[in-house]
Amino acid sequence: MIHSGEKTSILSAVTTLKSSLANFIEPDFELLGHLLSLQVLDRRQIAKVRSERTVYERNDALLDLLTSEAQCGKFLEALQRTGQQHVVNFITENGGR
Repeated sequence: MIHSGEKTSILSAVTTLKSSLANFIEPDFELLGHLLSLQVLDRRQIAKVRSERTVYERNDALLDLLTSEAQCGKFLEALQRTGQQHVVNFITENGGR
């Protein structure tokens, strides 16, 4: 897990990598529930994400809601909990750069 204070902030990495991340995050199986339980998003925000038609649009809507370093840290935790370690690695390695 990345902790704030390291070279690149998680928020900065998520923002920079947003278009790539939208292609391979899996939001539909448990991720949104974990984001709700971790208090990253509220029920209204979850409903907004779920209302989007395609997985790409759901990912775009989800990523648009991540606006703080704390949210992004919990987002990484939710990704780990849902077996999406490859996404965590992509973010923490700043897209492999």
